[in-house]
Amino acid sequence: MVVFTVMIMNRAGSLLFVRDYDDIPRLLANERIMLASTFHGLSAIAGQLSPGMDNSGMQTLEADTFKLHSFMPLTGMNFLMVADPTQTGMDGLLRRTYELYADFVLKNPFYTLEMPIRCSQFDKAMEELIESADRGPAWRSNSN
Repeated sequence: MVVFTVMIMNRAGSLLFVRDYDDIPRLLANERIMLASTFHGLSAIAGQLSPGMDNSGMQTLEADTFKLHSFMPLTGMNFLMVADPTQTGMDGLLRRTYELYADFVLKNPFYTLEMPIRCSQFDKAMEELIESADRGPAWRSNSN
């Protein structure tokens, strides 16, 4: 599996969505919340310390066993993916995740902004996206 975990945070750093897509050791709910809030704070600080950047904060955090990729659109939401450290092309996958969020969550009349995401169509679309990313680069041609 290429992508281990997907997380979506709101502008305040609250965790709205978390899904694991691999058989990695699972974090407890409190550990996930701490991870998301820590990354949110570090990313905000990094965005303010980098004068040449567009204030988007950290985009990649590299470790020996994983790489955390971040995408922050103009809405202020933060889309995070924890993936294999050798995986490339995660920017396109994160942008496609944002498109799915806009299509299935924001257009859902029963969804309230800033609340946890509970949308079966979004879950299914994310499963398909992650599975297609595992099959190879064919998904990239659909995201443009």
